[in-house]
Amino acid sequence: MAQTVTNTYFGSVNKVAFEGKGSNNPLAFKYYNPEEVIGGKTMKELLRFSVAYWHTFTADGSDPFGAATMQRPWNHLTGMDLARARVEAAFELFEKLGVPYFAFHDRDIAPEGSNLSETNKNLDAILEMIQDYMKTSKTKLLWNTANMFTNPRFVHGAATSSNADVFAYAAAQVKKGLETAKLLGAENYVFWGGREGYETLLNTDMKLELDNLARFMHMAVDYAKEIGFTGQFLIEPKPKEPTTHQYDTDAATTISFLKQYDLDPYFKLNLEANHATLAGHTFEHELRVARTAGFLGSVDANQGHPMLGWDTDEFPTDLYSTTLAMYEILQNGGLGNGGLNFDAKVRRTSFELEDLVYAHIAGMDAFARGLKVANKLIEDRVFEDVIRERYSSYTKGIGLEIVEGRANFHTLEEYALNNGTIKNVSGKHERLKAILNQYLLEV
Repeated sequence: MAQTVTNTYFGSVNKVAFEGKGSNNPLAFKYYNPEEVIGGKTMKELLRFSVAYWHTFTADGSDPFGAATMQRPWNHLTGMDLARARVEAAFELFEKLGVPYFAFHDRDIAPEGSNLSETNKNLDAILEMIQDYMKTSKTKLLWNTANMFTNPRFVHGAATSSNADVFAYAAAQVKKGLETAKLLGAENYVFWGGREGYETLLNTDMKLELDNLARFMHMAVDYAKEIGFTGQFLIEPKPKEPTTHQYDTDAATTISFLKQYDLDPYFKLNLEANHATLAGHTFEHELRVARTAGFLGSVDANQGHPMLGWDTDEFPTDLYSTTLAMYEILQNGGLGNGGLNFDAKVRRTSFELEDLVYAHIAGMDAFARGLKVANKLIEDRVFEDVIRERYSSYTKGIGLEIVEGRANFHTLEEYALNNGTIKNVSGKHERLKAILNQYLLEV
């Protein structure tokens, strides 16, 4: 039976509409116009926004120094009643924001039972409810994943655990996750490292753990084929937290792992902005690494705090970052099955229900603005022409011989001995940043 969205939880919020940059309405989009066409596609098609279930509906605002602060109308409920209320609230918010997608961990939507059988029974009940809502909702499942890091059984990891019993439990959990993905029509399935890493090498067999992780991934690929799940597999890199060292540290490390274990035909990367900065990279760096290697699959859209060294998961509002991110995504031809998932949470001090709406509007507007600026930069070939000219020495003479593989150390030595004075040209770093600022202000 199809479920109908009610006005139970976000009653003070109407469907969020585009009103333009002159609007003073905090519950309206200033830049995100879903039907506006950019480069031949609508904003909705290009940005593919997704609400992250865990931060939006299950986070309570607690931190290591304080108890929960989030004031939610479902806080008085527990167990399956709480899970059902969150589903109702979720689809109400999806409709009011007009987002095309959502994402979740299995344990976000349903509580664990006393054993795996009971846990799966709880999950099935909520999945049936979600299915009923999806019969009439325009919001689809971007991806789902398994929470294999919260329960104490995963203290040493899941697929990389030193305990084979835990490996088996994790396999059963991901098996159910893939069945869930097929049931709900997920366009992707994500593997997030969780505790797949180590705290010290003094007690770690790294080769066994990485071999086991690869075995686990191959089992997932095989089972997806068995049940006919055709969504894209994604891995989400992160350098640390909760372990000291995560095996999927960054894009380059994860791509190397996939290639080493012959998993590269089946996986792409789900890249998060805050994880990039934790790894000592910019977000655009990670996107560029994945894009040029053919592994850019999806994005977790958030940002970190420049003065804090942990995963703060703030809503993305930095226009410089969103512009350069959309530049890479557009150069990639879009995200295919992927999307921009708001793996972001409101601040602990933003505890009122409407803050969830304000935050998503801010993030959606920031990426919409970034999309327009990035598209204009590409149309005007601002960086492409600069890069082409900077590397023009490789289009003729000795440079062309190098690129075409006709040069060797003998010919290069002969050239260097007879070449005379070397003349370099400025990279014009500051000028390019000024041009970028000009586009940000004027487009």
